[in-house]
Amino acid sequence: MTALLTRLLGRLPIGWLQLRHNRNRLIAALAGVTFANLLIYMQLGFLGGLLNGISLPYASFDADILIQASDANTLQDGSPLPRNRMLEALAIPGVAEATPLYIFKMDWKQPDGTIRTLDVMGVDPRMANFRVAEIEAARPLLALSNAALIDRGTRNVPPELFDEIDAGRPYRIETANRSVNILGSFRIGGGFGADGVMVVSDQTFLKLFRNRTAGAPNIILVRAAPGQAIDPLIARLRAALPAADTAVRSVDEAIRRDQNFQTTQRPVGIVFGFGVVIGALVGIIIVYQVLASDVADHMREYATFKAIGYRQSFFLGVIFEEAVILALFGFLPGTALAIALYAAVKATAGLPLEMTGSRMLFMLLGTIIMCTLSGAIATRRLAKADPAALF
Repeated sequence: MTALLTRLLGRLPIGWLQLRHNRNRLIAALAGVTFANLLIYMQLGFLGGLLNGISLPYASFDADILIQASDANTLQDGSPLPRNRMLEALAIPGVAEATPLYIFKMDWKQPDGTIRTLDVMGVDPRMANFRVAEIEAARPLLALSNAALIDRGTRNVPPELFDEIDAGRPYRIETANRSVNILGSFRIGGGFGADGVMVVSDQTFLKLFRNRTAGAPNIILVRAAPGQAIDPLIARLRAALPAADTAVRSVDEAIRRDQNFQTTQRPVGIVFGFGVVIGALVGIIIVYQVLASDVADHMREYATFKAIGYRQSFFLGVIFEEAVILALFGFLPGTALAIALYAAVKATAGLPLEMTGSRMLFMLLGTIIMCTLSGAIATRRLAKADPAALF
């Protein structure tokens, strides 16, 4: 290691030798950087899981454009739409199909007494509403009375239950004083707002939620005609539909709006954002304490260098060398532990946590910046020191 650093730096790696000299301090520093990395990784993972969970249902819709209520920030929080908006949209040139989508939450009580919260989506089974192959293949089943399809990604439900359903053994659940027969499964996945998704026909939906009416869907899914550009079609829809109660958005725009709202207006997104900041502060403080102690222990040696003419840039180079070594050596175990924890959380909680290359690159650069910032702060005492006063 010493020979490699000597070749890279073109000088004796003083920073590395100082770190290696006090092994206990080096181990403590690496543990601190690893912990800070792990803390930030987990907060970024949960934040990324929140964003992924928001996008999953949108991505499953077989639609180019969504018509929502003007006060809708998320998939469900807007007012119901007048169904007439669907008929008005169908009259716009460039619109191939438009179909209503009804959404409401339902509590599914498990045999052990626990509750699973499902996003129940009611659709017209005669229309293609989803890009999910399992749902489209099972659309004829949805036309049956009180029939439903269940999300295999629903959290904390035994996989054997879905295997039995797919083997042709319907599973009956009771909700809202009605029975629902689950006849098939698909996979979308749950997020932070619900444990999973259930798809039923619009007629079954209205039986389950008697306070909802057929004339007030949550969303209208719009598919453009082949070859039709999306942006001009959105402009025509916005011009034709009243902005007082209707908002016309592309699917990507709806996802971005939902994600922005959830991360800036809802507590869960704000908490994860603050967690990233706190993790960075923890890392800066730990590395600063280590480097400041190292500067203090070698103050006389540094003062001697200053007395014979070495400039502040030399000392910054030594401390930055230590900081980068701590960053790299702390990054590797932090990343390995984060990957293991991501897998554990995904398996146990069903949250869509994924380790990405861009996140690892961000963490590497962030860790180096965090450690070098700590090093810059630690050298301030040395910059003010008078060599003559130290002997």
